[in-house]
Amino acid sequence: MQRTTNGQPVGVPTHPPTAGGGVAPVLAFAAMTVAVMQTLLVPVLADLPSLLDTTPADAAWLMTSTLLAGAIATPIMGRLGDLYGKRRMLLISLAVMAVGSLIGACTDDFVIVIAGRTLQGIGMGAVPLALGLMRDVLPSHKVRPAMALLSSAVGVGAGLGLPAAALVAQHADWHALFLCSAAMAVLAIALTVFIVPESPLRAPGRFDIVGAVGLSLGLICLLLPLTKGSTWGWTSPLTLGLLAAAGVILGWWGLFELRGPAPLVDLRTSARREVLLTNLAAITIGFVYFVVTLALPQLLQLPASTGYVLGQSMVMAGVCLAPLGLTMMATTPLYSRIAARYGPKTTLVLGMAIIAVGYTAGLGLLSAAWQSVIIAVMLGLRGGLAFSSTPALITGAVDASETGAANGLKTLMRSIGTSLSSAVVGMVLANSSARAGSVDIPTMGGLRTVFLIAVAAALIGLVLAAFLPAQRHARHTSAGSGDTAPASAASFPEQVQQVPSGGQHGAQPGAPKQRTPTRA
Repeated sequence: MQRTTNGQPVGVPTHPPTAGGGVAPVLAFAAMTVAVMQTLLVPVLADLPSLLDTTPADAAWLMTSTLLAGAIATPIMGRLGDLYGKRRMLLISLAVMAVGSLIGACTDDFVIVIAGRTLQGIGMGAVPLALGLMRDVLPSHKVRPAMALLSSAVGVGAGLGLPAAALVAQHADWHALFLCSAAMAVLAIALTVFIVPESPLRAPGRFDIVGAVGLSLGLICLLLPLTKGSTWGWTSPLTLGLLAAAGVILGWWGLFELRGPAPLVDLRTSARREVLLTNLAAITIGFVYFVVTLALPQLLQLPASTGYVLGQSMVMAGVCLAPLGLTMMATTPLYSRIAARYGPKTTLVLGMAIIAVGYTAGLGLLSAAWQSVIIAVMLGLRGGLAFSSTPALITGAVDASETGAANGLKTLMRSIGTSLSSAVVGMVLANSSARAGSVDIPTMGGLRTVFLIAVAAALIGLVLAAFLPAQRHARHTSAGSGDTAPASAASFPEQVQQVPSGGQHGAQPGAPKQRTPTRA
């Protein structure tokens, strides 16, 4: 084993980190702020066409633009964080989100509101940056519980954001939703500035501008027809042309990234079994989570005169969905203990199994508001397990200097799953709708079909999780301690950096990467 001049092994820090106890809650709050922003407009989505003088199809862009911007921003901001500082890029992400929120709060112009929502979507890059910061600045025994807290906070924010937004929208002007989002972003910025230290770790290399542009164009061509295909027609020339363009651009982008000296996304790392399967599972997690977010509000809020929808107010619909977040929040300590004892693979398997059971049970629980609460509780139980396990799996499988970009790619995969969910749910409910007075409403058959699709997606995720390799305890245990949390050089102030020259390209297969201590 190589040793430094003081006799310590290369890459092993000599002092523990000194980050305060408030770091994990602050970063979890930042992630919750982003999650609240994502579902901000769901309670008023049906009213937005009249509020903004536009069509329902165009009003859907208020969700689509945010998803697109977030999908593009997450890997880019993650890589920039690895290169130039995760805290710095986290603050920039939150600041752009705050600006977008203020823009949306100050106008009734549809195009300008879309611009504001697009800027809000850039804030989604804050989540992988916060995960990377946790690994870099927290003591090893606090990393896994902190990651579980942050990941559950994403689900909590999305779950609690719905009733909170419904309450605000029902009793105040809808612009107040944007003002609340801006206030949360500003508070997250202030807390981060005063409590969260910068990561001392920097990745070698430079930012891959060509790769960023190629990825952005490819994702736009892919996600745009997925979210608008039901409106344009799945066999229309525009839909098929964009999907074909996405295949060409992303294929070229993949070859470019494999050959580049400083790729935006290390596809060789992403092809590792644990990383690849975790990213594929993240797609199914994003898919199944958004199904309940889109389907249950429609079931609860549409007129009871149809005989099968429940005629609840906007606020009551939000209250019925609140257990999605409350259950995650209440059971987060349990998730941490399960992960610490059995590993993140076990928590992911359990989470996907509970999702499948929850949606299966939900097929027979769609006839009363209290039954919707049961569905929300069951799916909330799975949320913490599924959300908290994927970042731990990714972080345990990649080098410390790659955590921002790797978790950014994982978040991108979840965004793709969310976009697919939005497209599939919209298509199924639109094709199975029935006329009730002057409006088209989803049929019970359509709602059950959506739940069956969610069951299938959860089972796919369960199979993917089952084939994940079990992470060795040694990989996650501090030397000389009994900690079972992820331990790495990135968990301490004395960070290490890969040697830019020689390094991994010139190493023999199976040889360890050579590192030298450095301070950023």
